Amino acid sequence: MLPSIVNEVLKSVVAQYNSQSLLTQREQVSQKIKMNMSQRLKDFNIVLDDVSIVSLTYGTEFTKAIEDKQIAQQKAERAKFLVERAIQDKKSTLIKASGEAMSAEFFGKAMSDNPAYIDLKRIEAAREIAKMLGQTRGKIYLDSDSLLLNLTQGLDKNLEKKPPSWMVQDKN
Repeated sequence: MLPSIVNEVLKSVVAQYNSQSLLTQREQVSQKIKMNMSQRLKDFNIVLDDVSIVSLTYGTEFTKAIEDKQIAQQKAERAKFLVERAIQDKKSTLIKASGEAMSAEFFGKAMSDNPAYIDLKRIEAAREIAKMLGQTRGKIYLDSDSLLLNLTQGLDKNLEKKPPSWMVQDKN
């Protein structure tokens, strides 16, 4: 009879708490068990001196449920991180595209304002190629097509190669 009363009181008190509060509020749970047990044991002339919760063990199903919950939370956090990263990647791509569009606009304006700009870019490209080729050990022979000196030839009449102004003689 006594074991059934103990089980009944324990189950009724423990059912009032969740697993975390059972761990953090052991003293309060112990006091509640002691109070309920003392009332039930009076009928049997038994005086209960103290109740102490020494260890709490959970069933395998409960333990598995906690592990599954933690795994689900980790997956949710990972998904949240991936979404955040995708949003940041999208923002980065938009900013990069905007910057490239502005750069193309400025480049186009520079070319229309000053056709010599493309000549400058050709010379810079030729210098870079020459610099890289100068660092190689082998001998390489290149013509102006290979050095990208005629990069925009044939695209627009305004961009055709013209002699520099200092080479043009005044006909007056």
